[in-house]
Parts: sequence; structure tokens; C-alpha cells
Amino acid sequence: MPEPHADLLVRLLRGTLGDSVLGVYLHGSATLGGLRPHSDLDIPAVVRDPTTHPQRRCLVQELLKVSGPPGSRMRPVELIVVAQGDVRPWRYPPTCEFLYGEWLRADYERGVTPGPEPMPDLAPLLMVLGADARLYGPPPADLIDPVPQEDLRRAVVAGVPQLLSELDRDTRDVLLTLAQVWTTLATGAIRSKDAAADWALQRLPTEHRPVLAHARAVHLGEEAEDWTELWPGVRSCADFLVRGVEDQAP
Repeated sequence: MPEPHADLLVRLLRGTLGDSVLGVYLHGSATLGGLRPHSDLDIPAVVRDPTTHPQRRCLVQELLKVSGPPGSRMRPVELIVVAQGDVRPWRYPPTCEFLYGEWLRADYERGVTPGPEPMPDLAPLLMVLGADARLYGPPPADLIDPVPQEDLRRAVVAGVPQLLSELDRDTRDVLLTLAQVWTTLATGAIRSKDAAADWALQRLPTEHRPVLAHARAVHLGEEAEDWTELWPGVRSCADFLVRGVEDQAP
């Protein structure tokens, strides 16, 4: 079952965007084994009409109140809005109409309002919508086209440079996402972060396993996040994961 404030997000979307809202769904951890202590609440929405700047600014202002920044007791929200005409018929890269994520909170608080832009790594999200975890509207297959496997592979690779740039700031999530990317390319399946880490740990050299194992344990709430002793091995572990991605990349 979705967390209680998922319904609040549906009301926020419909109250701000009106009848343009065609469908609102869950994806990510909520559909891949369940939310973990550090999981975002991932909400993709499909709309009929392009959004306006005032609408997007209203969404940002309201989400700042209900999404939890790091260290808070509220669940962080990642909200992505796509216009149906930008993803049906499918083309790559897809366009994201609106994006909210806690890693951008400082920008939002300075008054930055996200607008439409191409977003290659939106493709895996749209593929995961096949889980049909509906909060509002029809099955997602009624609103968006299937994502070709070739575009899925291109998309998961496209985000790797940005991930590496965030390694120092968001170590746990970057390592787990790299494991996800490697797993997806090697197996064709999109797995939860802890399941992807399980897969990758079996393929890591012994010296890299403690780093990824710690990221997985923190994600599951089994350990407190402390990279002090493991930090010297973080970069080399990330580099090995990237080599795994590169070996599988199209």
C-alpha cells in the first residue's frame, strides 16, 4: 500500500493542474520490493497539456512543505510529470515536463522553477510503469508507449557521468544506483537497489565488497551511515562498478 501522503500528492497535482492530469502512479522502491528507510516516494504523473510556469512554481512551493529533506522524519518525494504528447508516440530522449527531487532543494529554495527539458534517464522510469501501481487514472499502458530495450540501455548509461559527480555528496545512493545500472545492462531487468547490490556483490572483487555492502545495509536500515573507515575504498569501488557498466554498455 502507498504511504498516506501519496494521496496528498494526487490531490496536489489535481488541484494545481486540474483536468489535465491523466494518471498518477507509484514506481521505484514502492513497486520493486517495498520502500526502505532511505527510499524516495517516487511518483510519475502523465498530463494532457503542457504545464505553465505558475503551475510548476505552485508545485515546487507545496512539495517543499511535504517532502522530507535529508535528516528529516518525512519521506522524500521525487515527482516527475510528463506530457502524454511527449512520450506517445515514443521517441528518445523523452522530455520531462516537471521534476522535483530533494537533491535540488537548495535550488528550489532560491526560487528556481524546473521547466520542460530532455531527460534521457526518464526511459527506465516509464518502463517500470508496467508495474501498474495506480494512484489515479487508467493503467499506464493506456497513456504511454512501451520503451524499446535499446533506449532503456542507452538511458541507464546516460546518467553515469552525473552520478559520479555526486559520489562525494551522495555516496550511498550513487553506489547503489551504479549497481542497478550494471545489473540492468547485464540482465535486462530493473531491480530494487538492495537486490541489485546483492547481484553486484557476487561479482565484486573481495576488496570492494565492504563498501557496497555498507551502502546496501544503510539503505535497508541495518546500519548507521558512516563512511569514515570505508572512505579510502569508495572511489575504487565506484570505478569498478563503472567498468562493469562500460563492459555491458551498447
